[in-house]
Amino acid sequence: MALPASPAAAQFDVYDDPSVLSLPTTLRATVRVPVTATSEGPADTLAALYPHLAACWRPPADLGAAAITARFSLRRDGSLQGTPRITFTRVPPRQRDALVAETLASLARCTPARLTAGLGGAVAGRPIALRFVYPGPNQGERP
Repeated sequence: MALPASPAAAQFDVYDDPSVLSLPTTLRATVRVPVTATSEGPADTLAALYPHLAACWRPPADLGAAAITARFSLRRDGSLQGTPRITFTRVPPRQRDALVAETLASLARCTPARLTAGLGGAVAGRPIALRFVYPGPNQGERP
């Protein structure tokens, strides 16, 4: 014998819950750096936005393979909202400070990002966790 559905469940529709139809709470991406120049126009998709945000990243001196994740938010106009936070690093301890400084400086150099109005509205205020992966100067190392 099946239990009767509650009146609230019977009235629920996927269109009544905006979280079902929206972007995830945190937008996540991994970008292998350094990135070659991105397109000239404004980013209109997340796939176009992430390389644009990583295009200014440069490896600090004597950096081997490394990975770092920055968490930040953008405003509708593509500028940084608040100060980015570093949430993960995989690098020798003696190189951590240089890697953190370069990552924060690169985000400052690459913003405000040029966004279309639609993408700007979609990402405004949402946390972005962008992971930069640097394979090392030999390109064969792994972080």
